[in-house]
Amino acid sequence: MTSSSKSRLFPNVPPPSGTKQAASPYTRFIPREELGDFERWRPGDIGSEERRAHPRASSAPPTAEEWRAMIAQARATGYQEGYRDGMVALESFKSSFASQTTAQLGQLLSAFDEQLQALESRMAESVARSAVLLARQVLRQELAMRPEAVAALATEAVQAVQAGARHVTVHVHPEDLPLVEQGAADVLQMRGARLVAEPSMSRGGVRIQSEADAIDASIETRWQQAASLLGRPMPWTPARPPAAAEAPDRTPPAGLVDSAGQP
Repeated sequence: MTSSSKSRLFPNVPPPSGTKQAASPYTRFIPREELGDFERWRPGDIGSEERRAHPRASSAPPTAEEWRAMIAQARATGYQEGYRDGMVALESFKSSFASQTTAQLGQLLSAFDEQLQALESRMAESVARSAVLLARQVLRQELAMRPEAVAALATEAVQAVQAGARHVTVHVHPEDLPLVEQGAADVLQMRGARLVAEPSMSRGGVRIQSEADAIDASIETRWQQAASLLGRPMPWTPARPPAAAEAPDRTPPAGLVDSAGQP
């Protein structure tokens, strides 16, 4: 076997010295001038270009001025963020407080209006009652001070009777009888009216009866009409208080009394 055949069988085994090696189509000598700039590669040089492009930052700590600047910047940033958040919270609280206050104020005004209406109603009723009581007291004093006023009332009542009526009877209180006889004598005589004392009537009142009509000018009837106009009907004669209850029997039972009669 020749050396050429051995080289074909074992391509990776170098031929012995002194033998002529067959030329390979891929073997070529490259002159230096064609290589240009080159650098021998070593395994430890991986990443050297990246380190040269991005040098490692200095590990020196910041100075006091830098610390103060960073602290001031952080403080200013925190203040601004806190102020913004505080304003947002304040606006939310103001809106909620305004809504709650408006609702409470509306309820308060509604309750106040209802209480005011109830108070006005009670005040109006109290004023009307006081006015009626005062009017009744004034009228009683007027009748007591001017009993002769019953004569003028009797005159008006007799004149109000129909002109063709006959058998006219005038009823007055016994104590008012002489006052009516003296003060209304002309009208009574002209109408032929008969004056009658009526003990059941109150002083100051007149009641007339005839075959044509009847006129009730008693003090009770006139007072009821006046009190109705005042809006507070009230009787002329005040209601009497209920009678006092009888004292309970304090006699002890018979079994609790001794022979001497002492309980």
